[in-house]
Amino acid sequence: MSDSTVGLGEEPNSPLQIRDYRRFWAARFLSVFATISMVVLIGYQTYDIARADYGMDTSTAAFVLGLLGLAQFIPLMLLTPVAGAAADRFDRRKVAAFSNLIDCAIAVALGLLTWADALNLPILFVLAACHGGARIFGMPALSSIAPNVVPPRLLPRAIALSAIAWQVGTMVGPAAGGMLFGFWPSLPYFLSGALLFAASVSILSIRPMRAKREGHATPLRDIIEGLVFVRRERFLLGCVTLDLFAVMLGGATAMLPVFARDILEVGPQGLGLMRGAPAVGATLVAAWLSWRPLEKDVGNKMLLSVAAFGAATIAFALSRKFLLALFFLALLGASDMISVFIRNSLVQLRTPDEMRGRVSATSGLAISASNELGEMRAGLFAVIFGATGAVVFGGVGAIMVTALWAWLFPELRQAKTFDVPDHLQPPPRTETAP
Repeated sequence: MSDSTVGLGEEPNSPLQIRDYRRFWAARFLSVFATISMVVLIGYQTYDIARADYGMDTSTAAFVLGLLGLAQFIPLMLLTPVAGAAADRFDRRKVAAFSNLIDCAIAVALGLLTWADALNLPILFVLAACHGGARIFGMPALSSIAPNVVPPRLLPRAIALSAIAWQVGTMVGPAAGGMLFGFWPSLPYFLSGALLFAASVSILSIRPMRAKREGHATPLRDIIEGLVFVRRERFLLGCVTLDLFAVMLGGATAMLPVFARDILEVGPQGLGLMRGAPAVGATLVAAWLSWRPLEKDVGNKMLLSVAAFGAATIAFALSRKFLLALFFLALLGASDMISVFIRNSLVQLRTPDEMRGRVSATSGLAISASNELGEMRAGLFAVIFGATGAVVFGGVGAIMVTALWAWLFPELRQAKTFDVPDHLQPPPRTETAP
């Protein structure tokens, strides 16, 4: 592997010694910083407009937030199989870069409409749906690049470092967006557009690659093969569905605008800090894992971390002090990071490279479904039980799902290490001339 940091014939000891991985890391950080900031502000503006311009009460406006999550999920559900097949069939760099450029245009549109005071609920819903469609093409393509640019033995550490990029972006993006929004509401959207453009440039600077393919299957057959593979591999199915149902029930993100505006009364600046708090805990854990990756009894540790996620969600819902709420949100993020690290490492290592885009797309759909449908669930339950009751119910549900999945999928408990059979090890990277 030739690289500007690693000498000729030397094996890298860290993913950061590999030039293409550094560019991948930068692109991931920039895109997450931009999109999370944008999504948080879309949620706040939706809730604020529903309350101020449409005269909705708290429960009804919270339900509208749930519908906003559904608007983002519908294109994800429809386009996921196509996005996964595209990541396996075409140059993953170009697919990811194109997705970021679409999101760049959405961010600029939001900035201009905010500046002109022309935003309303229908426009916000349409742009949120467009963002969902763009994101589903970017996620599988970008996440499938890392295994192509680092050797298998460094992949768990590369995933931990990638998680740092994700979590730091998740932490800094909303906080910066909230602060800039208070200064000039259009500014965070324009900043997001610039960062998404820079992320596209960084992705395209990675040396060209093409996913390993065999035969000349049609796109429809590609899609079917990906779905059948996940269904057949019970370990992968258990990982994907555990995340889907635990976060769908336990996620508190949709209710954060309600807590920020009406319960804790901290406004958009406080919302930015609350939205970034889980990333603080997650970043600290990811930094530790990048230095000392977990090696033993990884399956049980994954299950326990999901249960801890549910417990922290309950504690957050019941807290009425802003600093205490931030602490429990950080604890929630730390627990989730352990689960994400173990699950992503095992899924990537146990997936053949020619299937990685489609499996990543299916996993991405589960993650998005858990978030967007979780927002819909939280909004509906907020109408019935109030925002606090909706979040408490979700935390209890996450704990129950963990116990049920430990019984339904013993393969999860039986995963002791990250070692996988030789036939599932990722193949060497095939490069083309720049």
